[in-house]
Amino acid sequence: MKQQTFSDYEYANRRRRTRREIFLDTMEELIPWEEWTEWIRPHYPSGKRGRPPKDLETMLRMYLLQNWFLLSGEGIEDAIYDSYALRSFMHIDFFEEQVPDATTLLKFRQLLERHGIGEKIQADLNSRLEKKGFVLLSGSMVDAAIVATPDAVRES
Repeated sequence: MKQQTFSDYEYANRRRRTRREIFLDTMEELIPWEEWTEWIRPHYPSGKRGRPPKDLETMLRMYLLQNWFLLSGEGIEDAIYDSYALRSFMHIDFFEEQVPDATTLLKFRQLLERHGIGEKIQADLNSRLEKKGFVLLSGSMVDAAIVATPDAVRES
């Protein structure tokens, strides 16, 4: 278990959770992280040559954040540094590592596109959301949200 920082303690003391935190917590629970990383692993650099690759799940998390909040590579990199909620979702501990840079994310995105994995992930996510009665609305950092579909509202 990682040691708590002063920021962790301070953040835990706030009065309410933000919409962004609720969204990210929902996605954390919904996404089958091991399954999705196994889809990517055969195509991901092993680290036997060149620089050691970034952790695969870390890259997947950053890729998803970029898609959900419609940010550039540099934009999501900055947002992770700036937002405790995004950093928590990324499982980044600045004592041990830094946020992957925009170029690393671009190469990861290209790898997923080259092998059709990004589309497979999006289809699987949409299916999982639909089964729960949700639809994903991507948007700016302010308004990305999961909303109940009309059928889910009627069933409540």
